[in-house]
Amino acid sequence: MKLRQNARHFASRKALETPVVRSVATSGLVRMHTKIFLGKADPEHADDRKERLDALFDATMDSYLKALQEGYSEAEAREITHIQANFDFYNHGWTEMMEIPTDELEAHYDRYGEFFERWDITIDDPLGQFAPPEGLPEAPSTPERLEDPEHPHAEGGFADDVYVETEDGELVVGGRAEPDDADVSKAVGVDDDDLED
Repeated sequence: MKLRQNARHFASRKALETPVVRSVATSGLVRMHTKIFLGKADPEHADDRKERLDALFDATMDSYLKALQEGYSEAEAREITHIQANFDFYNHGWTEMMEIPTDELEAHYDRYGEFFERWDITIDDPLGQFAPPEGLPEAPSTPERLEDPEHPHAEGGFADDVYVETEDGELVVGGRAEPDDADVSKAVGVDDDDLED
């Protein structure tokens, strides 16, 4: 999968790993991801998907942190969460929201198979053990889109590794080296008032 990576991603990682601001950072990241993917959704169905997307992205924050704890890089951990989201989109026939073509789902699963198997994550069960006890809110599916999938936001050909596009537009396999001085105040959803609290 092709991801972007900049200083803000590292700041958000640090914020999620910092107890004082973790909940603020989580809320900000969930809002941001829901907004981005609702922007890719068929406008006729976007409102129906919001509640599920909020819960889905909230749950993937836990899988992101667990992947980091297990030694995956920031880019790999983030890619894991994007793959989980794409599994859910696929299961619902929300192909217009997908970042990877449907025929590359298994290749992406296999790359992180060890992590996914350990946490009971499958294409059919994208959250595995990270699912909230009450499950995710239901949202209408569009299964007919799987018959001849169109995914205008998907980029194929990046299933063999994690590819990161830097802010300079350079494509780096594996991602950037993490900075030693990530600034939590630059994280999504966090401002100086949150740090003072």
